[in-house]
Amino acid sequence: MAEITAAAVAKLRELTNAGMMDCKKALTESSGDIAAAVDILRKKGAATATNKGGREAREGLIAQYIAPGGRLGVLVEVNCQTDFVARNEMFLSFTDGVAKRLAAEDKPDFEADRIQMVAAIRENIQIPRSAKIEVVGNGLVAAYIHTGAKVGVLVEVGAGKEATVGTDEFRQLVRDITLQIAAGSPTAVTRDEVSADVVTKEKEIAAEQVKNKPPQAIAKIVEGKMEKFFQGCCLVDQGFVKRNSEISVKEHVASIAKQLGDEITIRRFVRFQVGEVAAS
Repeated sequence: MAEITAAAVAKLRELTNAGMMDCKKALTESSGDIAAAVDILRKKGAATATNKGGREAREGLIAQYIAPGGRLGVLVEVNCQTDFVARNEMFLSFTDGVAKRLAAEDKPDFEADRIQMVAAIRENIQIPRSAKIEVVGNGLVAAYIHTGAKVGVLVEVGAGKEATVGTDEFRQLVRDITLQIAAGSPTAVTRDEVSADVVTKEKEIAAEQVKNKPPQAIAKIVEGKMEKFFQGCCLVDQGFVKRNSEISVKEHVASIAKQLGDEITIRRFVRFQVGEVAAS
């Protein structure tokens, strides 16, 4: 039997917000496999914070750059060791420069600049990830950095007509979508983008949670739980936060599209949070 360490229990508690004893039992049942233990706790209804999956305690900030014209944008995470350094003007200038170079160059090499910054600031600095989006056809790329620069968003929204992109209504819509992504933390634009494996696992977890219900009720309950799951992870199915979730994002986009007499599509997005690593 695998040894269940205090560190493993603490990690599982951070990922799920479940009680210590529940975490220890789940780890014992999974022979120390943390990912499997998360699923065990979710099936038992004991996990309430799995959206935190895989975050590490790292400092730093998210930076962005949108090229003139709004057809190309960059989002990048730059890490340091302390929040004090993350608020340092030298560090802020460095991250802005990184974002601009990522937009201008295909594969920029930051190593020499990074080493120079490490020597100047006396903290380790890393650039773990970045994303670049360039508009295909008619559309606009926009970015949003939340207060404190710990969360950043980059999105591409497309339109059928070139004239639509220049309207105030379209530009406001795109900005509102960046705010929605920052607040709602979606993982996909539509349900079609959610992998079949993820859907299957969610259905299994939902069914396990209500396995003691009458058989004729289980399918309906699972369907309801899956609808709630999609409303949480799919951008277009989320309640539009600017309207207090009275309508969905999909409905709001459709209303603006009708107003402008065009077809508007949220094509893709990236959302970075400092220290966050995608769950395996």
